[in-house]
Amino acid sequence: VEQVADASITFEPSEIRRRNRRSTVAVSSALQPGASVAVVMPKVESWLEEVSAEWPPGYTWELGGETEAQDEANASIGAQLPIAGLVILMLLIIQFNSVRRTAIILLTIPLGLIGVVVGLLVLRSYFGFMTMLGLISLAGIVINNAIVLIDRIDLEIRENGLSPESAVIESAQRRLRPILLTTFTTLGGMIPLYLGGGPLFESMAAAIMVGLVFATALTLGFVPVLYTLFFRLNFRNFTYQPSTG
Repeated sequence: VEQVADASITFEPSEIRRRNRRSTVAVSSALQPGASVAVVMPKVESWLEEVSAEWPPGYTWELGGETEAQDEANASIGAQLPIAGLVILMLLIIQFNSVRRTAIILLTIPLGLIGVVVGLLVLRSYFGFMTMLGLISLAGIVINNAIVLIDRIDLEIRENGLSPESAVIESAQRRLRPILLTTFTTLGGMIPLYLGGGPLFESMAAAIMVGLVFATALTLGFVPVLYTLFFRLNFRNFTYQPSTG
């Protein structure tokens, strides 16, 4: 070999990784205890944007790992949400046979967002993929509470013969305890998940717990008011007639 070549010992890569036909170097890192991807990655991204300005032409960077997985998961959920929303809308219209009742129920969904924002700020959590799942679950609970309340109003009018004004007050009183009980039992089930679920489930539990408290309190007052406005009820000179059913 020495007659035809000069031999020397050098280091060279044992494997050349490519992604989209481009040579790639993957740099990974673990987070310190108590840190979250949502907090760390914006700092890493801003640092990469700063230092990459001095790189030679042809060198680029992309974020992978958990950030990439979250982006793909959020995109997949976002693609299916319109279909799920359309199915919910159709089911509500079929159940109540009323556009106004359906509109009242759908307008209660944003009430959960108030509690979610407050909960994430107070508990110092972050908005991620699991928080998105918690928000979707919370929307289902809020819709269920609104359905129960509106269905009771219609029941009081149809079967117990109450006036719409009396039915609104009667239904709010009769459904107060069941709605509060379901709220408290859900909170009790979320507490262990928040305390022992770790970073993966902590944000989801926080979103559901605080969001549900706010949404329940607001729904109990918001739905009767919307029902009164949408159906143009008049409480002037109103005399309450309790139900006998």
